[in-house]
Amino acid sequence: MEGVVDAETRALLSADGALDWCVTEFVRVVDARLPPRVFLRHCPELASTEAGSAHGPRTPSGVPVTLQLLGSDPVALAANAEQAISMGVRRLDLNFGCPAKTVNRHDGGASLLRTPERVYRVVSAVAEAGKRHGVSVNAKLRLGFDDKQLALACALAAESGGAEELVVHARTRREGYRPPAHWEWIARIRTAVGVPVVANGDIWTLEDYWKARSLSGCRDVMLGRGMLADPWLARRIRHWQQTGERLAPTPWSTRRDVLCRYAEQKHADGMADKFIVSLLKQWLNIMRGRDAESAACFTAVRRETDLAIFLQRLDAWATTLPACNASRAALSWRPA
Repeated sequence: MEGVVDAETRALLSADGALDWCVTEFVRVVDARLPPRVFLRHCPELASTEAGSAHGPRTPSGVPVTLQLLGSDPVALAANAEQAISMGVRRLDLNFGCPAKTVNRHDGGASLLRTPERVYRVVSAVAEAGKRHGVSVNAKLRLGFDDKQLALACALAAESGGAEELVVHARTRREGYRPPAHWEWIARIRTAVGVPVVANGDIWTLEDYWKARSLSGCRDVMLGRGMLADPWLARRIRHWQQTGERLAPTPWSTRRDVLCRYAEQKHADGMADKFIVSLLKQWLNIMRGRDAESAACFTAVRRETDLAIFLQRLDAWATTLPACNASRAALSWRPA
C-alpha cells in the first residue's frame, strides 16, 4: 500500500472504530540507522505517543498503529527496530510481500521469499530486538516469489525466527494482484504453524470476507485496497458480525465526503494542489472498479487539474446529499 495509506487515510478509515489495528506504509531500511524524522514521516501518530506508553501510536480515534519495516539486512533492520521502539512503537511488521519490481530488484519485499533462511535471519534479528522491550513482531508474506513451492517453508521460517503473527497475501509475487486470491493455500500455512495467521488479498466485499475466512480457516483478515474502494467495508463486516444483517450499499455522498476530508487535511498540511488532485484521482480510480457512481465521476474529472474545480465536480455527483450536509461547512474551503 505504498503511496496510498498515509496517516490521513488511516485516520479517515479508522474513524468509525470498525478496524482493530492499522499498518503504516513501509519504512525502507538499507544499511543505516534512520533518523527519527523518517519514522515520523511514515508514522506521524508517533508525535502524540507519550514516552514509555504501553499502547504505542494510535489514530485520532484510538486505533493502534503498527510500524512496517522493509529490508534484507538483519543488522540494519534490528537497529532500526530499536530506533522505532525508542520512539514509542509497540508493534512491528516485517514486509516480505511487496511485489514491486523496484523493491524486489533492490533485495526487498517478496524477493526474500526465494530463500527461507533469509526470512528466518531477518525475523530473528528484529524479534530479538523486540523481545528486549516487550514489543511484538509479525511478518507479512506472500505465497512465494515465482511459485508456491516455498510457501510453507517461508511461513515456518518466519515463525521459527520469532514472528508472533503471520499475515499472508494469498498470491505469489509473480501473480501480483491478478485474481483469484488462493485463500485455500492460507489454510495450509495456518495448519502448519502454531502462531495466528491473518488472511489477506482480494477482500472487496462482505461475501469476499466470508469466502476468505471459510477457505483459509482464519479468524481474522487484513483489508487493503478493499477499504479504499469501500470506506464502509470494515463497518459492513463488523455490523454483519454483530447483527447478522447487511448494511445498505455505501452511498456516493459518503465516498465523496471521505475524499473531500482527505483533500482538506492535505491542504492544511501544505501539500501542493496538483499533488492533492493526483492522490484524489488515485483513490477515486480504486473506488470506480466497484461502484458505478464513482466510475461515472472518475470519467468526468479524470482530466481536471484544478483542485477547486475538482472538488466542485465531486460535489455535483453527490446524488444523496443529506449525508454530506453535516460536513459541508468544513468542506466549503477553496484553496488559493
